[in-house]
Amino acid sequence: MNRRHVAAAAITLVCALTVLTAPVQAFATPAPPSPSMTQTQSGSKTPKKSLEEVREEIDALYRKAGAATDAYNLAEEQAKKQSGEIVELAKAIVEGQSKIAELKNQAGAQAREQYRTGGLPPGTQLMLSDDPQLFLDGVSRVREGQQAAQGVLGELTRTQQDLETYTQDASTNWKKLEANRLKQAQAKKKINAQIAAAKKLESQLKKKERARLLKLEREAQHKLQTAWLSSGALKDINREASAGGKKAVAFATEQIGKPYVWGAEGPRSYDCSGLTSQAWAAAGRPIPRTSQEQWRLLPHIAIKDMRPGDLIIYHGDASHVGMYIGDGAIIHAPRPGRNVTLAGAGSMQILGVVRPDK
Repeated sequence: MNRRHVAAAAITLVCALTVLTAPVQAFATPAPPSPSMTQTQSGSKTPKKSLEEVREEIDALYRKAGAATDAYNLAEEQAKKQSGEIVELAKAIVEGQSKIAELKNQAGAQAREQYRTGGLPPGTQLMLSDDPQLFLDGVSRVREGQQAAQGVLGELTRTQQDLETYTQDASTNWKKLEANRLKQAQAKKKINAQIAAAKKLESQLKKKERARLLKLEREAQHKLQTAWLSSGALKDINREASAGGKKAVAFATEQIGKPYVWGAEGPRSYDCSGLTSQAWAAAGRPIPRTSQEQWRLLPHIAIKDMRPGDLIIYHGDASHVGMYIGDGAIIHAPRPGRNVTLAGAGSMQILGVVRPDK
């Protein structure tokens, strides 16, 4: 319970500092001659964006990067799976080829034996004998020989069919692997482009404007959190964490202060779903790697039924996730340039809640 009160106090402090800072309309430094206009290369003049507009644009760029990161992580997971399947299929193919070679040797030995006996197997020759006992023995051997030959040929046919299936499956998995590698490359390119664009916008601001930008970011989060709390969302949320949830929360708490790095899943850095998936892995409950897959595959629960350890999925495209820790707070890895931190559970657009250990 102490951790919950500490989390609540930390959020209250951040919100209080935000409220004390009165919002002031800020503008990026304009180019002459007009204080509210900027000149393009073609000579036309367009209104200079306000700092709030810049903040919204940067936020949108990082959200797009987050969505692309989810696509990258999913493609990476699928590529890992297909690589493992290809390895297993390769082993099966080698074993199948070895078995076929062995069966062919057996079939060849039978054929050679039949050739040496003038085209008649030993059992048939014995059947032609005048000795009644030899005749009976010959009948038995003929049957055994026929069954053995049929068994070898049947097993050879089945093994060849299996080998063909393995080869086709390996080819299919290889095509999927290449497709997912292409998806990874495309997602990586998009991620880097979005992050570079966001950093470029920030780099064009003066030091005081960058400080003000951070305050505006906190004010926007505080506004959403206040509206969420005012809706009565926390009225009936007082449930205790499960044993696994406590372990997941403890793991996530230990990661506070570590940097966000897209595609990372620890131990030195994390992206949003890398943090939540590793936290639950540490609790002995493996879950999907990406926020979109966590939303798609894990059991959904109502917000009023939330308990610490549950995962809150954000934005309409499920591109962000945080871990609820109680008292209206989450731990999450926000975006590039930020560290794993505490935040208000309602400080972003909530899509829904999932429970890994339901």
